[in-house]
Amino acid sequence: MAGNVVDTQYGPVQVEITVRAGRITKARARQHPSGDGQTDQINGFAIPQLDHEAIAAQNGQIDTVSGATFTSEGYRQSLQSALDAAHQAGAR
Repeated sequence: MAGNVVDTQYGPVQVEITVRAGRITKARARQHPSGDGQTDQINGFAIPQLDHEAIAAQNGQIDTVSGATFTSEGYRQSLQSALDAAHQAGAR
């Protein structure tokens, strides 16, 4: 289930989750800010952490990754919209 695309100061973020038996089994950023070396480096580190946090937390309340505040906030918002959509669809 894909969440909304969230526009951040550095570019769009969109999260996709897989839910099985009422649990997030997979989370991945379908879109994230990229394009310059620094942004790519920051998000190369931040995105895997955010994916891991989403699975560990099993909700949209995940920590901000230091140095990737805007990406983290966009990820959180998109993750929450994916969770809401999964809930409305009756994902189990």
